[in-house]
Amino acid sequence: MNEKYRYFKEMDRCLMNELRPSEYLNELVKNEKIFREYPFNMLNELENTLQSPKYHPEGSVWSHTMMVVDNAALRRDLSENPRAFMWAALLHDIGKPGTTRRKGDRVVSYDHDVLGARLAREFLEEFDENVEFISAVSKLVRWHMQALFVVKDLPYAKVDKMLREISLEEVALLALCDRLGRGEMTKEKIKNEEDNIDMFIKKCRKTLELTC
Repeated sequence: MNEKYRYFKEMDRCLMNELRPSEYLNELVKNEKIFREYPFNMLNELENTLQSPKYHPEGSVWSHTMMVVDNAALRRDLSENPRAFMWAALLHDIGKPGTTRRKGDRVVSYDHDVLGARLAREFLEEFDENVEFISAVSKLVRWHMQALFVVKDLPYAKVDKMLREISLEEVALLALCDRLGRGEMTKEKIKNEEDNIDMFIKKCRKTLELTC
């Protein structure tokens, strides 16, 4: 077993078993030089990728990702495919370093879901030959932003295509973890995000009814 594969298996074990995977992952990224090497450097770059303070007061993309992973660990037993779900939680914003830009006084990362789907596949193909697993992770990463797009009636919403590729419930579960994985979350904000995910599911089901 080579060194990189050994670390991948350790991360896999952590994601599937730890109640707070962030504790192990933070130590790993901070202390191990191997995370400066391909493909782990894709994760390392998240630590230096800024986000909008308005929507992400927790700071970097890595800080956000660790909060999402911990939220996902609390809900992995609800997933249809827990391993794919947990890896999607870890890799969901892997496209942000390549897409993040300043636009006036804002920080934006347009199409990070599209790029992220490709990079998630690239990352996992270095270690795993399970085509179905890699495809499931890549699709979750690709569609994780749809909850926001659908609820806000944005033109980026592609419900029909999403529903042809992936389970609505899986996307909704990851989207919930994504929305809750932020700093300064009050009970009111948590309830609001849960309501938004319910609205996302209802709108998607309505679209499905209309197309049947």
